[in-house]
Amino acid sequence: MEAFGSSTSLTSSRASATSRGLDARISELLVAGSLELSPRELHRAGDVAALLPANTCVYIPSLPGLPLARTLEAIAAIRAAGLDPVPHVSARRVLNREEFERFIREAVRRYGVHRVLLLGGDEPRPKGPFADSLEILESGLLADSGIREIGVAGYPEGHPRISNLGESLQRKVELARRQRLGIYVVTQFSFAPGRVVEYCARLARSAPEVSIYAGVAGPSDPMALARYAQRCGVSVSLRAMRTLGTGIARLVTHSDPHDQLIALARYSLQREPSNVVGVHLYSFGGAVRTASWMREQI
Repeated sequence: MEAFGSSTSLTSSRASATSRGLDARISELLVAGSLELSPRELHRAGDVAALLPANTCVYIPSLPGLPLARTLEAIAAIRAAGLDPVPHVSARRVLNREEFERFIREAVRRYGVHRVLLLGGDEPRPKGPFADSLEILESGLLADSGIREIGVAGYPEGHPRISNLGESLQRKVELARRQRLGIYVVTQFSFAPGRVVEYCARLARSAPEVSIYAGVAGPSDPMALARYAQRCGVSVSLRAMRTLGTGIARLVTHSDPHDQLIALARYSLQREPSNVVGVHLYSFGGAVRTASWMREQI
């Protein structure tokens, strides 16, 4: 009986230690993580800052028709709140190269911007001189303006308009290395944690030097979350959920990101050093709610 009891106690102790390890890694991923703050929520920058560690990275989405002057205001407000602003750079939305270069230089010089998230931009045709993110990177403009690191998009479910994702990423890695820029990946969110983990594992094999911030849908209204998923091309896991009899109930469950974090923490603990260094929370216009959730988990 004593041997049995000791074995049970040992098993329970190991399970408890595993649980503590997961909790600690989830906290680490969030402390090193980031979230989005729409320019429409600038008045909440102070509220977000009060909930998160100092200098947390806050990304500023590129909205259709948003003037660069307005983005600069968002950068200033986020920096003033004690956070680290990271503007999205959408290649197809750049109207004028000279104006864009002035914007980047001022963001670096006045507000300490040191990284950007470089995207193609969800536009059917370029509105200016750049057709895609590779062309901006090839121009050398970012490095010349003082940017030290770039984030690029990763798509665990693929992208409906980009067939050569692997080649495109490899080219960006080569260009970043040549220009002495750091480079990392921010993934699109998915309703299937397994898909994100599979993507991270593939990237660890093909580009082990590239760090990943795994994108996670923040706590959100389920119907709003479904609309954003359709808009962002997260179609595979969304369709799979809708074929289930309890699809809506599962969607409600997935509106809390905890399941995603557990899967990412397990992956991260199994692979040391892990290429997943943090998570990126998509807030969908609810930055304060997302920051509050992050604080609770931390």
